[in-house]
Amino acid sequence: MPVVRDLRVLLRLTNFRRLLAVRLLSQSADGVYQVALATYVVFSPEKQTSPGAIAAAMAVLLLPYSLIGPFAGVLLDRWQRRQIFLYGNLLRAALGAGTAVLIVTRAPDWVFYTSALSVTAINRFILAGLSASLPRVVDEERLVMANSLSPTAGTLAATAGAGLAFGLRLMASDSDAVVVLLGAALYLCAGLASLRMARTLLGPDTELVQPHLVAAVLSTARGLVEGLRHLSERRTAARALAAMALFRFCYGALTVMVLMLCRYAWSSTESEGLTLLGLAVGLSGAGFFAAAVVTPWAVGRLGQYGWVAMCAGLAAVLEPALALPFAPIPMLTAAFILGLVTQGAKIATDTVVQMSVADAFRGRVFSLYDVLFNVAFVGAAGVAALMLPPDGRSVPLVLSAAAIYAVVAVTMAHWREG
Repeated sequence: MPVVRDLRVLLRLTNFRRLLAVRLLSQSADGVYQVALATYVVFSPEKQTSPGAIAAAMAVLLLPYSLIGPFAGVLLDRWQRRQIFLYGNLLRAALGAGTAVLIVTRAPDWVFYTSALSVTAINRFILAGLSASLPRVVDEERLVMANSLSPTAGTLAATAGAGLAFGLRLMASDSDAVVVLLGAALYLCAGLASLRMARTLLGPDTELVQPHLVAAVLSTARGLVEGLRHLSERRTAARALAAMALFRFCYGALTVMVLMLCRYAWSSTESEGLTLLGLAVGLSGAGFFAAAVVTPWAVGRLGQYGWVAMCAGLAAVLEPALALPFAPIPMLTAAFILGLVTQGAKIATDTVVQMSVADAFRGRVFSLYDVLFNVAFVGAAGVAALMLPPDGRSVPLVLSAAAIYAVVAVTMAHWREG
């Protein structure tokens, strides 16, 4: 099987293997933590969840980070990335433990969201660093392969963590705090795993490292402008990022729809809703794995833009066909398809950005990449809140997502030919 062979090749690279271990532990903790928060907000018996409430929760957790994300990217290009993985994960472990205490003591919502926001902000910072570090442990010849397997393996780890969290939550209805503590323990392990790599291994280059916080902060505005200018000069990367933002927008809107369907339309009890949501998450994760298998082959034949166009085209056709019945089995099939095409497009986009952007700017550009992800996802949740009825069934939302996928497919195919 090609994907197994490719994985064996990459795992022979010691530093790639160590960076992958940090990713797997960190993202499995993300999966645990995110499910704990989602079930606490959406499935708690005392909460009457609406699309607007879900959108508000996403905005509180993600939008504030979108304001500081580019500034974090400048620091990412000046601080040693290994140290970011170490201290960032240790801090997330501490904050996660604090969130568990807030859940147990039933603290006010604004205090809970502030704690969760802090963990989420560090999470996006670390994911950008993982992507920026990958070219330091893999040669350019194997970069597409690494981008197929490494982020996808991380997504599968997050899915596995989510599955574990769902299992714990189903076993005990009041186990949100225990699930959060499990996530905190995994964050601690991720921080300790980063110590297996040399401090300077992941860059940036020594002459670019700016160890003093004041000096780094003072250079933030100039660095942000330089990063944007650098990206504007790399039209190939800018176009891929724009397409990926639209993929993310559609995925966010459909995620809110599935949450509402699981909560109200498809289940009569909390456990039934959680089970269906867990199946949707698991099938989407299986789609991510399928993307890792298919993408290297597809990119080799269609090119990066061609594969993104193909993914968007498949989504444009299959998403309405499967989603419009608003029935569990077709919608769960759609979760797999959308997981495959979204991750396939992301693998191609990651590779385009890494190959088009200079190492000195990668942290800033990948941080901007994450900001686009957050803004697109929250914007989609806001649109979904306006379009979705209480039970989650919305034909206009499904058709709008299909139209966006179609536009991306046609545009990327045109740019590929041009």
